[in-house]
Amino acid sequence: MHFTFSKRIVLAAMVVMLSVLSLRAPAQEQRRRRASDPEPAIDAKREREAAKRAANAARVFEQIMGAPDNRIPKELLDKAEAVAVFPGVLKAGFIVGGRGGSGLISRRRAGGWSAPAFFKLGGGSIGAQIGASKTDFVLLFMNEAAVKGLLEDKFEMGGEASAAAGPVGRSASATTNLTLDAGILSYSRSRGLFAGLELKGAVINPDNKLNEALYHLKADQVLTGTNQPTLERAPESVRVFPLTLARYSRR
Repeated sequence: MHFTFSKRIVLAAMVVMLSVLSLRAPAQEQRRRRASDPEPAIDAKREREAAKRAANAARVFEQIMGAPDNRIPKELLDKAEAVAVFPGVLKAGFIVGGRGGSGLISRRRAGGWSAPAFFKLGGGSIGAQIGASKTDFVLLFMNEAAVKGLLEDKFEMGGEASAAAGPVGRSASATTNLTLDAGILSYSRSRGLFAGLELKGAVINPDNKLNEALYHLKADQVLTGTNQPTLERAPESVRVFPLTLARYSRR
């Protein structure tokens, strides 16, 4: 009787231990899964949109740099801290006009360029105007102060923040000294003509719906900070833009 009672105690203790272990196992497995979980999935529609923008921006930049006698001088591009390309910005109006478009920006990194952050460009104008046109814009941010201004929620070019017309072509080195103090150099291409343009009144806003869909980060976090994604972490479909920049400028 004593032996049977002890055996029952041992069996009961084993049952309790097995129950505890069975309860702990799912919790441990859940913790292991959380630790090894991949990053949240990217919305397929948003990724297609971002890939289209990146491809368009890369194409525009490559076309501009492919014309040796009428392109951004390499010595200026090599000094830039960030490059923005806004392809096909629509300008339309009848007395009161406006412009709007979207593009992306990469920031200088050692040996290359950062994962691109997505932005929108807009602005208005009043005057004698009628019709519509599409223009490609390229902006060079020449120093850290210019980049810092860009990372504000709403960056408007005007006054001190206006973008000076950048020189073009092989012979531009003679005029480069006139623009070294400019925080931003701007260029435009419309109907095949590529030239420097003093840009005022344009407003650049981060497209954080797209940035958060791709990176789960806002634009300023993509371009700066400790959690900024490396180019390798960026979706492969948008790497074409920084890789295109790297073909023409590394340092």
